[in-house]
Amino acid sequence: MKTVRISLNSIDKVKSFVNDLTKFDVDFDLVSGRYVIDAKSIMGIFSLDLSKPIDLNIHAETENSVEEILNVLSPYIIS
Repeated sequence: MKTVRISLNSIDKVKSFVNDLTKFDVDFDLVSGRYVIDAKSIMGIFSLDLSKPIDLNIHAETENSVEEILNVLSPYIIS
């Protein structure tokens, strides 16, 4: 599992983020405080406080798939 911090501070960003995630047959979780939701769920994402950075857990099996996912998600990742 790989964890990165992301920012989803607009409705358009959330829509494109979910569209990007659905390209992968991997599980993704968003963690905000004590809440953990499926990152492919638009309704779930909007239940979180999007004004702050959120942790994204990527449950990928191989390092190659993690690198590919991180390349696609680079617009949302904050350092």
